Amino acid sequence: MRVHIATDHAGMELSAHLITALAAKGYDMVDHGPKAYDAEDDYPSFCINAALAVVADQAAGVDALGIVLGGSGNGEQIAANKVKGVRAALAWNLDTAKLAREHNDANVVAVGGRQHSVEEATSLIEAFLAEPFSNAERHVRRIGKIAAYEATGEVAE
Repeated sequence: MRVHIATDHAGMELSAHLITALAAKGYDMVDHGPKAYDAEDDYPSFCINAALAVVADQAAGVDALGIVLGGSGNGEQIAANKVKGVRAALAWNLDTAKLAREHNDANVVAVGGRQHSVEEATSLIEAFLAEPFSNAERHVRRIGKIAAYEATGEVAE
């Protein structure tokens, strides 16, 4: 599986750890930056580029997911969710990480680097990456309604 990862300055240490740890587990890691620490960096471009890459890979039939990191993960999740076709979920415990995939077929996970130890954050992300989508009819239907709104701007009943 290819995994696109992006961060801001607050998540750089976690990002570096994840790139090494997940590559050692066989994931094809693609780093969307930043490349150097800058306390004034702007995370939206990094996160949007990672999200765009996830969508492009998935459209091309590549098994791909994304990770966006920041101090809280909130802004990074918001930025990623602006990309058409992205369903980014903020994970703060193992249940939210797994349910994001199982019920919502999330293709990007957001984690706050200042909210968890490196070990906790790694376990959340590993759980997200390993969890399959359930394909349960109710979840497929709900995701379809979100996608329809995204495409048309109309709210389905």
